[in-house]
Amino acid sequence: MNYWLMKTEPDVLSIDKLKTLKESDWDGVRNYQARNFMRDQMKLKDKVLIYHSSCDEIGIAGIAEVSKESHPDYSAIDPKSEYFDAKATKENPRWYMVSVKWVQTFSRVISLDDLRSIPDLSEMIVIKKGNRLSITPVTESEYKIIKNLV
Repeated sequence: MNYWLMKTEPDVLSIDKLKTLKESDWDGVRNYQARNFMRDQMKLKDKVLIYHSSCDEIGIAGIAEVSKESHPDYSAIDPKSEYFDAKATKENPRWYMVSVKWVQTFSRVISLDDLRSIPDLSEMIVIKKGNRLSITPVTESEYKIIKNLV
């Protein structure tokens, strides 16, 4: 099993909205490295830390699980979508996504300051300067530490 951190803006897909929906496609990713993680490495039942960004309370808000492995991101071929890519086609999708299902909402958001204060999390990609990826791998040890914080 693999572990991941996936960033989302809560007004797009918050942990609470995911809980209501139960499951959602993770569409609209337009970074090749993040796409490759979804396309090549994310597997069914992998655990995902849901990280709220671009909001008042930034940090890890809960847990999801990969419920459907890599499949073409339909938003890339929809001209009405804000994620449309004119170079993507049905035959050559170019962009991929996974689906995730809600597992747990944390009782509090675990902030970057919280993460930085724990020496065993010092190598987490999300707290490194300059990291802008929306999807990053997390070690099993990091995942367990975070899960035990709430």
